[in-house]
Amino acid sequence: MFLWPLNCTERKARGLKLNPKLLLLDEPTKGIQPSIVDQIEDVIIGFKNSRRFAILLVEQGLHFAARLAEKYVVMAKGEVVVSGKSDELSAEMVKKHLTM
Repeated sequence: MFLWPLNCTERKARGLKLNPKLLLLDEPTKGIQPSIVDQIEDVIIGFKNSRRFAILLVEQGLHFAARLAEKYVVMAKGEVVVSGKSDELSAEMVKKHLTM
């Protein structure tokens, strides 16, 4: 019997069935059209509300991340430069640490 290899989506779905303790989302909105970003946000909110596992969201989109996160960490050159509760985060705090 030949077993077809799992595609990326199937592997990710299978991983969630294994009851992970941590879900790492590395820039889930990068290169995605805005209507799909809204759907991604809804799914992440569902995961967050289920409290089945911790979520580590790595995201450059400040507004997207701020809507989802309870806590934030801003890193520059591999070091934490500011962190705290998301309701205390401002765009000015992030811009202060951006480098071009």
